[in-house]
Amino acid sequence: MKAEPTLICIPDISGFTQFMREANFDLSAQVIPALLNEIIYANTINLQVSEIEGDAILFFRSGELPALEELIDQCKAFYKDFYTRIDKLYKEHKKEDDARSISDILGLKIILHYGEEIAMVPIGNRIKLMGEDVITAHRMLKNNIPIDEYIAISEQVYSKFDTDEFTKVCNWSEIHEGHLDIEHLGVLNYRYIDLEPLN
Repeated sequence: MKAEPTLICIPDISGFTQFMREANFDLSAQVIPALLNEIIYANTINLQVSEIEGDAILFFRSGELPALEELIDQCKAFYKDFYTRIDKLYKEHKKEDDARSISDILGLKIILHYGEEIAMVPIGNRIKLMGEDVITAHRMLKNNIPIDEYIAISEQVYSKFDTDEFTKVCNWSEIHEGHLDIEHLGVLNYRYIDLEPLN
């Protein structure tokens, strides 16, 4: 088992639980896998898939962080390709009663975190990520951000880049501050940016 600096990226489908509850099973069984596949195919910066977690994909990339523009462009690609597929799925299923719920309910949020020591354990044909930073990244999904679609960027990522560069690269919306007080982990500071203006 080895531990090394690793980027964690978690695109997560928002509205998943409501969609699974309200849409008929046949529709949800086609839509959710199609959207998860679209996210995987949108990967352009050599992220590896550790796990598919129902409504989210746990991506990772070991070593140094990519350039900021490259990282943010990847998030934008996830979001834009997700919505391209949403539109196609609606057109494919528009005669079904629940089709409108595809675009009305589902959305995307993306978590970015960087851990200095994340252990990688081979299990079957996957790499299981282990360590406190993996918990931190998942805990970021349970936040109090007042919008449904966003990129949430941990302080461990944000601090690696120049603030002015962030403002320039994320020029479609304002960058907001937030924090979580996590039991056993302490205070986690993060920034977030609204993705909806890109849609």
